[in-house]
Amino acid sequence: MYCFRSHSRVIGNFAQLYAPRSFKPRSFKPTFHSNPIAQLAKQSYIKRTMATAMGKRLEGKTIVITGASSGIGKSTAKEFARTSPKNLKLIVTARRIDALKQLAQEIKEEVGDGVKVLPVQLDVSSPEQISNFVPSLPAEFREIDVLVNNAGLVKGVAKAPEIDPKDTDIMFSTNVTGLINMTQAILPIFKKRDDGGRGDIINIGSIAGRESYPGGSIYCATKAAVRSFTDALRKELIATRIRVIEIDPGQVETEFSVVRFYGDKSKADAVYA
Repeated sequence: MYCFRSHSRVIGNFAQLYAPRSFKPRSFKPTFHSNPIAQLAKQSYIKRTMATAMGKRLEGKTIVITGASSGIGKSTAKEFARTSPKNLKLIVTARRIDALKQLAQEIKEEVGDGVKVLPVQLDVSSPEQISNFVPSLPAEFREIDVLVNNAGLVKGVAKAPEIDPKDTDIMFSTNVTGLINMTQAILPIFKKRDDGGRGDIINIGSIAGRESYPGGSIYCATKAAVRSFTDALRKELIATRIRVIEIDPGQVETEFSVVRFYGDKSKADAVYA
């Protein structure tokens, strides 16, 4: 159950980013009583009002999500679509283009044509692919407003000195260098806007970047690097209207552990048992 609660908290964090600064219904303010039915009605009213406010803040935005083919990235794309179903552009990226096309179809079936979804095959561990990313986008998708740096992976549970150098390379090139390169590709779009620039950079870190564990030294090191980069970037952009946010999930049941165990699903399932 912890895994699923953690996943819900991650998606909830995204929702809070686009909630109004203070919740003050402007027109209709119903009176609620202390009985349980009234309390449920109050909670439902607040939820609907907040969702409407968040949807308005997202209207007309263009959002990029890396690692969107599964897990947190996929759920995040769907949550953005549900929150602003009438006027939103989503650029979903990952290595598996078929999974992205399926995601686009699922979003269309759920919310309709108000959300335009552009699936883009992208391996963030490749600097060349990232450098070609923005120039290759259709013109209507180039004015990006939000970047969600979600792509990441872990390989193996080996401890030093048995760690495979190839695993180290792929984790750093995806989790750290890929995140930095994506940020540098999108940030100029934010900075060129009037009044000191505008945009949101959301980096998906991990509690592993704060609390390391045996058998995960390299992964923990990559997430610690993400945390340091995010902190420094926030300070560099403090005088602008560009927000830099880090979300650090705990254990979440996704394909993450399948990758860690090199495709062995039985071992991955045991992690969440």
